[in-house]
Amino acid sequence: MTGFVMVTVVGMGLVTGTVALRRGRRLAQGVAAVLLVHAMLTVSLLTLAAGFAPLFGVLQVLVYLEVAVLITGLPRPRLWSPLVSWPASTFMAGSFLALPWALVAIGPWDPPGLWLPYGLAAVGLFQSVTTRKQTVSLDLSRSTEGPVLAPHPAMQQRRRGLPREAPADHADRPLRVVQLTDTHLGPFMSEARLRRICARAVAAHPDLIVLTGDLLTVASQGSSEPLARALAPLRAHPRVYACLGNHDHESLPVVAEALAAAGVVLLVDRAVVARTPVGPVQVVGLDFRWRDRAAHVAGVLRGVGRPVNGDGETIPRIVLLHDPGAFTHCPDGEADLVFSGHTHGGQLGLVSFGLDWTVVRAFSVIPDHGPWAQGRNRLYVHRATGHYGFPLRVGVPAEESVLEVRFAGAGAQA
Repeated sequence: MTGFVMVTVVGMGLVTGTVALRRGRRLAQGVAAVLLVHAMLTVSLLTLAAGFAPLFGVLQVLVYLEVAVLITGLPRPRLWSPLVSWPASTFMAGSFLALPWALVAIGPWDPPGLWLPYGLAAVGLFQSVTTRKQTVSLDLSRSTEGPVLAPHPAMQQRRRGLPREAPADHADRPLRVVQLTDTHLGPFMSEARLRRICARAVAAHPDLIVLTGDLLTVASQGSSEPLARALAPLRAHPRVYACLGNHDHESLPVVAEALAAAGVVLLVDRAVVARTPVGPVQVVGLDFRWRDRAAHVAGVLRGVGRPVNGDGETIPRIVLLHDPGAFTHCPDGEADLVFSGHTHGGQLGLVSFGLDWTVVRAFSVIPDHGPWAQGRNRLYVHRATGHYGFPLRVGVPAEESVLEVRFAGAGAQA
């Protein structure tokens, strides 16, 4: 126990010092707070697993190495992810999930089942490096209108697997859209893996491919080349559009260069009309804003105008908006379908068991995953292609899907 405490204290000091030197004191303070909580948990848990003290010590060192290298953006060797990132994140996630055990261990009790939170974390590791492939049907006409933001599962039907054949081109078939979001190139999303996901997106023969932000992590912000290589398969598709997420603003030139190299049209508070096989669709890309979101969203959507088709009917509008929390600021009737990400599907929840509950849904009003509606506006929140934040996904699988959309009313039918 004494040796473990020494490793913990020295490791925390070295990590926070490194972060302070390279990224500033404020970020170092935040990192120190997270590591302190983790240290308190692991010291308490070690009283229940004294025989595993050497293993705990090694994993603790890996946690400090991972945090220091990830936050500071230091170079990462080729095998860093499987040898350091994955075991460190599993240990850290398992320790946080073991909070009830740590609290009980403070007293005279010896609670059993410490393997359970670490077992869940191991499952989370699997869910963090894989995606659930599915086809999602969205019938926007099936959801009733209402002034209050609410989930609308009636809009949605799911089927396992991605379509493999090109659809017949006729005006009354669904519009097929592939959304990639929160790819977060880094510890859990390698360049090769993202490249395979992009290749499958093109092979699914969608009418549109949309990217809704947060493409990188601090580990991949140094150069545009890795992201450009990962997105390269998208050049084979004629209609690929993107908006910006909050993390994209941390390295905007890198993101813009990579998107341009991959032939992706970046929409920053502007709109284009995509000529799809089932008719024209307006695609609006909104920039990410922390402040004045209501005025920004309403101003852009009203300012770009609503084009009409040859029959004088308003064509469907798709809005790319990274943060679903800004969906409520869309003026009623100005957002036929909004594609968002940002929440990573809630990241911790029971979605893997067919239930909608997530931590985000339990403790906030931000849409976490799936279809939502408010008034005449509709929203689909993607569970994200990758993740970034809490060490692992647990119970909320990453999403790799083709969405088949049927718009309400007249216009290009999907």
